[in-house]
Amino acid sequence: MSAPRTLDQVLLVAAAVMILLAGALVLFRVWRGPSMLDRAMALDVCAALMIAGIGVRAALTRDSYYFPSMLVLAFLGFTGSVGIARFIAVRDRAPDRPRSGEENR
Repeated sequence: MSAPRTLDQVLLVAAAVMILLAGALVLFRVWRGPSMLDRAMALDVCAALMIAGIGVRAALTRDSYYFPSMLVLAFLGFTGSVGIARFIAVRDRAPDRPRSGEENR
């Protein structure tokens, strides 16, 4: 093996280890998260970490087979984040109170 290829593999393995460590910390935040918003953000980061992990796998195997699955996961992560944000926004909205003078109309 050549030196650049060995260096590439070492860096990709280091990236995989950092992704796994970040995944463990994210799962801890999902489990402990004091609020629903913390858990939602942790799940969004979890989706990003899965995409990064698949990217590292694709780089290690030098195979582009995984790119469509990364695209689908990115789309699902985005729509899930938007859905959770809308749910939290509706849940936390203050109830509408009629303004003075509008009760008699």
